[in-house]
Amino acid sequence: MAAVVKETSKDKVFLICNYIYLVLAFIIVAYPVLYIISASISNPKFVSSGEMWLLPKGITFEGYQRVFRDPSIWRGYGNTILYVAIGTFVNLAVTLPAAYSLSRRDFVGRNVIMGIFMVTMFFGGGLVPSYLLIKNLGLVNSMWALILPGATSIYNLIICRTFFQSSIPKELEEAAEIDGCSNFRLFFSIVLPLSMSIIAVMALFFGVGHWNNYFSAMIYLNDEAKYPLQLVLRQILVLQEMSAQAGGISASQATAMNNKAEVAALVKYAVIIVSTLPIIIIYPFLQRYFVQGVMIGSIKG
Repeated sequence: MAAVVKETSKDKVFLICNYIYLVLAFIIVAYPVLYIISASISNPKFVSSGEMWLLPKGITFEGYQRVFRDPSIWRGYGNTILYVAIGTFVNLAVTLPAAYSLSRRDFVGRNVIMGIFMVTMFFGGGLVPSYLLIKNLGLVNSMWALILPGATSIYNLIICRTFFQSSIPKELEEAAEIDGCSNFRLFFSIVLPLSMSIIAVMALFFGVGHWNNYFSAMIYLNDEAKYPLQLVLRQILVLQEMSAQAGGISASQATAMNNKAEVAALVKYAVIIVSTLPIIIIYPFLQRYFVQGVMIGSIKG
């Protein structure tokens, strides 16, 4: 019969404090999300007056109708999906082989190369030299201007290298080499299948980065047909705010201007939901890989 460990009074106090902390953390994180969702489908008058503070009031879908009425939304979705897919593939194709190479102890000069990489984490040329470089490479107004400059992240490279060092047994590599396995076959046939957790995590990190990226598109893209979703939504939001602030300031127009401002706020909340919903849907399917990666790194022997 298994022995039962009795909890002490200090253990119970610790658990109660943990539960209280977790509940408070959940409320702090969940309330803004629930508020934005409710505000996006509530009458803007209730939102601006503060009557709507948690659940939707005076349900209306005018904000979503105004957002999806613009055909550029669907074009932006298509562009973003394309950029995320190709960009994430390029990120993984560059980061994983580089991280594995730097994790090998028999790789001569790996510490020097890693040191050079880490310098780029703290020092950069700035926006103007970056733009001149992209322009001289002929990448302006192309999707490669959004993908190639960020082909890898040194932070993610360090995470992958640490994973390969701690989770891939050296004995397995040595056994494969004794059997005549080349480095390329070792990487693709043995290392990658054992690294699905870190691959999923890196895909999520890089994918979210591409999904939320709008600044690079705003700098390097000139053709609106190539705009990603985030930049399209930014244009819609800016136009709505400009429309709300436009017009005269006479008393007879004050009510109309207030209505425009309320509609602009409604569109703003709808834009937030439209831009974040796909990531929120995908994240739960990849969350288990975070736990799996932690467990792999914690088991020794």
